[in-house]
Amino acid sequence: MELSLDVREFLTESANNLEGPARRQYMAEACRTLKISHRQAMLQLGWNRDTLRKGTHEITSHITCLDATSLRGRKLVEYHLPNLLDDICAIVNDHVQVDPTFRTENQYCRMTAPEVRRQLIERKGYTDEELPTVQTITTKLNVLGYRLTKVAKCRPQKKYPKPMPFSII
Repeated sequence: MELSLDVREFLTESANNLEGPARRQYMAEACRTLKISHRQAMLQLGWNRDTLRKGTHEITSHITCLDATSLRGRKLVEYHLPNLLDDICAIVNDHVQVDPTFRTENQYCRMTAPEVRRQLIERKGYTDEELPTVQTITTKLNVLGYRLTKVAKCRPQKKYPKPMPFSII
């Protein structure tokens, strides 16, 4: 059975607006309603046959398959080095300065991220290979609430006389 162009566009747009199990079940239900096989849906609509098979199984068994999409990707550095954040705090706490204007609660770190990395190797016994990059340490310092910017010192205001408006005669 050949589907018209309008029907194909409608089905693909509708499926693209859904995600996960709802999308799979919609695709399987569309195949069953239109009485087309999974192979025909693959050829005409560009849908994956495995996805259709999974959606059909979910409809017939009334069991929704859970995707582990949140478990994918690279693990955080804390997973590999569980004591890293505590060690960073121990090193940085000696070099922390509060905002001198007391306008914010930010803590400014007078150490740079490469220096923190060097201190982790020297004082805490980490190796160069197991530690993350300087950029990652910078990110972790920001997450911990330390800002790696220079602290603007409070300067007294200059005592200039107020400019007087002059008159043209």
